Amino acid sequence: MSDNATPTFDTSEFTAELTEAPTNFAVGNTVLFENESVRVWGSTIEPGTRVPFHNHTIDYFWICVRASSAYQRFEDGTARYIEPAPGQVSFQRYGPGENLIHDLENVGDGPLEIITVELLDTGAPTHSHSAHHRG
Repeated sequence: MSDNATPTFDTSEFTAELTEAPTNFAVGNTVLFENESVRVWGSTIEPGTRVPFHNHTIDYFWICVRASSAYQRFEDGTARYIEPAPGQVSFQRYGPGENLIHDLENVGDGPLEIITVELLDTGAPTHSHSAHHRG
């Protein structure tokens, strides 16, 4: 993984998920807390499993609780390996009409645990988690 080539994947293997992804706003496994300002998602991804393609449209940040090697696929057929560290935080902002569709697969040996916090106050939410909630 030390070369500079961008990994790619065959999008046809995920046709059904990619078709549904624009309306899949479940950016985690379980909603832990929600009010008018934030929605907090918890995700524990076991080795060899993945979070399906989903759509980020709301500013958010994630915090790595337990680390494991991961592989992210994007809707354009590109991918990347990531090595989140416990306590690592990443913030993403989206302007009007911007979004990010991706999946996340745990390719490591231990569970990957992430807390994702959507900042509902930063823009007009266009959706509710209820239609795509996974408990």
